Amino acid sequence: MSGTSGWLSLGALVCSLKVDVNQVIPDDGGYHVVRFPFGSGESSDRWEMHQVQQPDGYVVTNWAADDRSGLIWPARSGWGHLYAMIQWESGPYTELRDQYVRDPLGLTSDPMNTTATDHRPPSPGMQCFTKSHGIFVNPSVPLALRVGQNAGRPVNLVLAEFKLVIYEA
Repeated sequence: MSGTSGWLSLGALVCSLKVDVNQVIPDDGGYHVVRFPFGSGESSDRWEMHQVQQPDGYVVTNWAADDRSGLIWPARSGWGHLYAMIQWESGPYTELRDQYVRDPLGLTSDPMNTTATDHRPPSPGMQCFTKSHGIFVNPSVPLALRVGQNAGRPVNLVLAEFKLVIYEA
């Protein structure tokens, strides 16, 4: 408790990413990192968790072609809450998949640590999903949103959002 008011003051560090440029996702049985542009549109990164020059020194030169553009590097350790919105074009799916993953590119000693994996049956028309999940985060372990599909052909992910909120007391 702080002061005499009896209330605990909570702050939050937020990284909010959005992409509305089609990303072609193949039907290859795998998961694919959703990529996000840097510093544009509705994206917000006040705490520099999604930067062209990444904490390990790597520089992303083409966000649309480099899976590193899908990484959020937490600004501090703590309790994090992940949010995502995923919109697919309509297609002949029988299943759509999405998940959060710690270190999707094998940059640490604990790669491909997945959580909140969903396998979803399609609905008629465009496929629109939201998800949220709480996890502990660490600045040395990047996070990503990954998706997969089984339409029998490549299809477009037409819009995606990926957000991390780290709470601090």
